Amino acid sequence: MMNEEREELSAHLRDLEEKSARWHTHTASHFLNEEEVSAMQKEFPPSAFIRYDGGYPDARKRKVIFLYDEEDDFSDVVCLQAHVDQRFRRIGHRDMLGAVLSLQVERSTFGDFWLEDDMLYFYTEEEMADFFIWNLTKINQLNVHLERTDSRPVQHFRMRSFTAVAASERADALVAALAHVSRARAAEMIRMGMVSLNHEPLAAGDEVCDNNVTISIRGTGRFIYLGYERKTKAGRIAAQFQQYI
Repeated sequence: MMNEEREELSAHLRDLEEKSARWHTHTASHFLNEEEVSAMQKEFPPSAFIRYDGGYPDARKRKVIFLYDEEDDFSDVVCLQAHVDQRFRRIGHRDMLGAVLSLQVERSTFGDFWLEDDMLYFYTEEEMADFFIWNLTKINQLNVHLERTDSRPVQHFRMRSFTAVAASERADALVAALAHVSRARAAEMIRMGMVSLNHEPLAAGDEVCDNNVTISIRGTGRFIYLGYERKTKAGRIAAQFQQYI
């Protein structure tokens, strides 16, 4: 996230916060991605008057909602669902995203979405719900019929656990082990902005990673570093990871 983009988003949220206080009403942003959420939570920490809501706990994309008092429970997050018959044609996340973006909408107008068995779940905001119901009717030539649901389904991520040998707990060493590249190449990937820690771009490879930090490597995947279980005779570490699959 570039400094200019961060400043612009921060100014927008500050304006929403001031409007909520001035007009004694709630205000809400559009959906923020994980990097934006991570950055804005430092400036606008969750409180009785500030809520980050993506429709369910630990949603990846979330809106920032400013409340005018502690009794205000406003949320304009809406969940849409559709039964999807995949007996003759299978679809995946990329198909779903392509169908949504083909409607020429901003990514900030919708939150998390996924397939679970034969059900499609799609989070959006109230002002866009009817638009998606009427226009998101086909995904990769497969007909879908979205409808509102009062339930708040939770996305469950599949993980695999594994151990990788790394030179140390430095970020560049862990990236090299995860991406199966040299330390020099890992350092280059970091300089190119291809690596994030806890959803924020990694600035330098010499940062030591804490346990349970999320490491995202563009083109490789997203991992959780769990710590290391032992050191090898050569002084390297047997680092434990979980990967989103």
